[in-house]
Amino acid sequence: MKNQCSTIFQALSDKTRLRILELLKREELCVSDICGHFDMTQPSISHHLDILKRAGLVEDEKRGREVFYRFMGNTIIECCGSQFKALDIVIRKK
Repeated sequence: MKNQCSTIFQALSDKTRLRILELLKREELCVSDICGHFDMTQPSISHHLDILKRAGLVEDEKRGREVFYRFMGNTIIECCGSQFKALDIVIRKK
């Protein structure tokens, strides 16, 4: 899990990838829909999506000629949970 968490933290260190995750937390989107929110080329957005996919933060599904992406929030929860446990950090409810 340590290597995966490192990959996750690296993926989250980019503003574009964070914005993509913000879009995907609302709904599944295809690459062309995601591109509509950025002043970037489709290959650049696809590159960011590939990084997010390798980190386990998004999953993709091919539907016809389009590939749709969805946010996998549990990946962050599991990573942070294991890091908190390793560092003896306890979160208390107020």
